[in-house]
Amino acid sequence: MSLRESPFPNCFVEGLHAVSWGLILPCFWFLDRLIAVCMSTSLERTQRQEQECYLHPLKVFFGFILFLTLFLITAPLAFLGFLLWAPLQAARRPFSYYQEPPSRPTPAEEGERNLGFEAGANKATFGFATANLCLLPDGIARFNNLGHTQRRATAIGRSIVQGVNRPHIRIFVDSPSSCGTLSPSSSLLPGPSTTSPASYGATDPACQPPPQGVAQRGQAGPDDVPWEVSSLFPANVDILCLEEVFDKRAAVKLTNTLGPLFNHILYDVGVYACQPPGSCSSFKFFNSGLFLASRYPVLEAQYHCFPNGRGEDALAAKGLLSAKVLVGQNQKEKKLVGYFNCTHLHAPEGEGEIRCEQLNMLTKWIQEFQVTNSKPDEVVVFDVLSGDFNFDNCSPDDSLEQRHSLFEEYRDPCRAGRLYRSGTLLEQPTLYHEDVRTPENLQRTLEREDLRKQYISSPVALDGCPMVYPELGQPWVGRRIDYILYRESSISKHCRTVLDLWTQLAGLTDHIPVGLRLNVFLDSDTAQSE
Repeated sequence: MSLRESPFPNCFVEGLHAVSWGLILPCFWFLDRLIAVCMSTSLERTQRQEQECYLHPLKVFFGFILFLTLFLITAPLAFLGFLLWAPLQAARRPFSYYQEPPSRPTPAEEGERNLGFEAGANKATFGFATANLCLLPDGIARFNNLGHTQRRATAIGRSIVQGVNRPHIRIFVDSPSSCGTLSPSSSLLPGPSTTSPASYGATDPACQPPPQGVAQRGQAGPDDVPWEVSSLFPANVDILCLEEVFDKRAAVKLTNTLGPLFNHILYDVGVYACQPPGSCSSFKFFNSGLFLASRYPVLEAQYHCFPNGRGEDALAAKGLLSAKVLVGQNQKEKKLVGYFNCTHLHAPEGEGEIRCEQLNMLTKWIQEFQVTNSKPDEVVVFDVLSGDFNFDNCSPDDSLEQRHSLFEEYRDPCRAGRLYRSGTLLEQPTLYHEDVRTPENLQRTLEREDLRKQYISSPVALDGCPMVYPELGQPWVGRRIDYILYRESSISKHCRTVLDLWTQLAGLTDHIPVGLRLNVFLDSDTAQSE
């Protein structure tokens, strides 16, 4: 049974919600503009200096007076709207679902899709990507040195479409280990043995299991898998997980732009207002910010809110979104399904206990979701967990989370190899410097350690403990807080991974998106006779 698109049970409740939000929106927008007119990004300040513009103080003064006046005028209507809006949240499902009928693929496109299992073969390739976009209301996003949320949402959507629709270069890459041959790749991947001293990759977790504690800083071994730092969004992504898509209008823009590529989208994920005791920590002004786009039909979806949020993080309904997707059927007409989970953990530094509690919760919720929704006539071909975990594998302050048992259930392919050195969190004050402002420049910066350490966030020391970093003779490692993990299925005899960092969103967000291509090899009995 397909999911209902509207989050409300009937048209009447949906109509009441539209009326209530229509009363709230003008006041909310004027408050947003009031904050935005007083906050400038570093790019805007630089542009004013270059243009020798001295009228900005007047713009701020009159803009503040104007938007404050309009905010006060519309506040009574917003209050009435709020009195209607808040009770309706009890009847709201915690996500909206968009689906678009897929256009008929051309024969060439059919050959590039994951039809290997359906055709009786025992292998197929799945692509995943995750990115934190910081699409908050404009006034709040400016505290992260990012403005113009609606423009950025449009630009991000177009960038992803441009990357996916670029011409494909199909090559075959032979595995350097015994795991077999990789499926066709969409771009030329530099091997780990390149002559460039700036090359870095990741150890194949299927052939040489990585340590599950804090990452070792040794050199990568001979079993490195292909890796890529690309200035373009990968063309072979099947499921895309986005974080911090808090703004509703931005979510709609992304949905409309990505809909023709990813025909199944879950957006506006999370709860609002007050929730039953034990389900959420406090009143929720924002949703979870999670956004899931899939090429495969979504069979089931479930959301859980973390009940232990604290401080400013408690204002948003951060949690876990789990989805079960239909990949296809094998020769015996058994359904091929996959599980994909995305999350965004507690953000403030020095509060690792909260993040560990949330890791415990999501481990339990994932297990319950899969037990509840598994069926005997199905074959699971992938089980992936991704998102912004807000801890890394190099900071002493994050040592508690680094040792969590989650990493015994899900493999982190970046931990053992050189790719973990890059980091995925950009320093906000330098987002618009020339070295990281364009996709090409950010790509070059990631390939050079001397530049990475200027623009990628450094590890966080324990409170009150000075840290000398890096240690003598050790490489510099940036904060990698964005993850894509996968669990090897009992039916899979081999997995091969290809890791990606892509820089096409340079200047549009303060995170570097991460991609994973998972090449799944099934036992022949499972692929054909299951």
